[in-house]
Amino acid sequence: MKFLYSDTQDYVDPNYDFLNDRNKIGHKRYWDDQYAHELMDPAPYDGLLVSMSAVRQAEGVAKSKVRYSTSEEQRMLRDGARKFLRFGGPKFKDRMLMGDCGAFAYVEHPKPAYSPMEVMEFYADAGFTHGCSPDHIIFECDTANPSRSEMSKQVGDRYDITLKNAHEFLKLTKEEDWPFEPLGPIQGWSPQSMAEAAVELEKMGYRYLAVGGLVPLKVEVIHEVLQALRRAIKPETDIHLLGFAKADKIHEFTGYGVTSFDSTSPLLAAFKDAKKNYYLENPNGGLDYYTAVRIPQAIENTRLVRGIKEGRFSAEALQKMEAQALDAMRAYHRTGMAIDSTLDAITEYQHFLVKGNVGGDEEEAKALKKQRELIRRTLEEKPWQRCGCDICKQAGVEVIIFRASNRNKRRGMHNLGVYHQHVQRTLNKKK
Repeated sequence: MKFLYSDTQDYVDPNYDFLNDRNKIGHKRYWDDQYAHELMDPAPYDGLLVSMSAVRQAEGVAKSKVRYSTSEEQRMLRDGARKFLRFGGPKFKDRMLMGDCGAFAYVEHPKPAYSPMEVMEFYADAGFTHGCSPDHIIFECDTANPSRSEMSKQVGDRYDITLKNAHEFLKLTKEEDWPFEPLGPIQGWSPQSMAEAAVELEKMGYRYLAVGGLVPLKVEVIHEVLQALRRAIKPETDIHLLGFAKADKIHEFTGYGVTSFDSTSPLLAAFKDAKKNYYLENPNGGLDYYTAVRIPQAIENTRLVRGIKEGRFSAEALQKMEAQALDAMRAYHRTGMAIDSTLDAITEYQHFLVKGNVGGDEEEAKALKKQRELIRRTLEEKPWQRCGCDICKQAGVEVIIFRASNRNKRRGMHNLGVYHQHVQRTLNKKK
């Protein structure tokens, strides 16, 4: 089972100056930055997935969040995705490079934003090794397996569109002499309907199927879907799980013959999860999670800046407390001493992050106490000093500080590496 990371231009400055919080003078975005697979050895994933909607504006979708500039899109198509992502050479030449449409970008629209021809050409021009046909997400998944007539017309339309596109996409790929391995995406409103869609895709000629619409589903529902699929399709048919958000449950899904899956969860957790920001594998083969220490930039953090503009906070006082919290963290890292005074410096600054946001002095005190307990565990166990990955060895204590992109993404890359090893060890145990 291969773990693919769904990339959206996630890189950091390898020469970032943490003490002065700035890039190296003359730093050029992308050109001087490095991806996780350039910073870490071994690479923290088995392959990369790139969504077309992150590269090219979806026609008619005003809210489409394109991560690439027009010149970057053109360069990817001219030079190839592998060269653009610097994921080539002998080290990575055999790693998967998958494309999908990024169907979430047009989920509110009646039909996909890209045609099968447009998608096929995009994958072929960029040199992807694998590519998914343009699908249309169905979010409902009823394990009672209702009939199609019991579902809305929209659900039925999306089911038909996905299969029709898959048929056309496979025909076009064949005409172009298979420039990549095509994947047939599975959409349905129930385990049974998804199994029927999978059988239809097999009949068309697909040997690799991609299960879509998993993001909102509970773990037990995903199990039912995979059980239904495996009962219906050939044993040799490969399965990819698109956007598998239950990354920490992967050990439960090793019995379905899943060939690959993609997830952004380990990286996103570094700066979106409330508590589980830093991963570390424990001796029992599971993952331990730690809270990162929030010390945001006083004159850039949205909440703090709003307080300054409203006259509730003093910019000078905030910056002084911010510096004291950073100094305390670094001193604790060096000496391992004075944990309570370190916590005091952090808590004094964090008080302004919760002030006026959680309702009343009592609630604020409760929120701060809870956060202090979580940070105390992080400080006492010092997970960043126990990790031997390239990120932690180079960044040290800065990796556990929750503060702007260069620290937060590094922590996310570290999480990818820990998670990748966790997947590999989990699979080895199953053998």
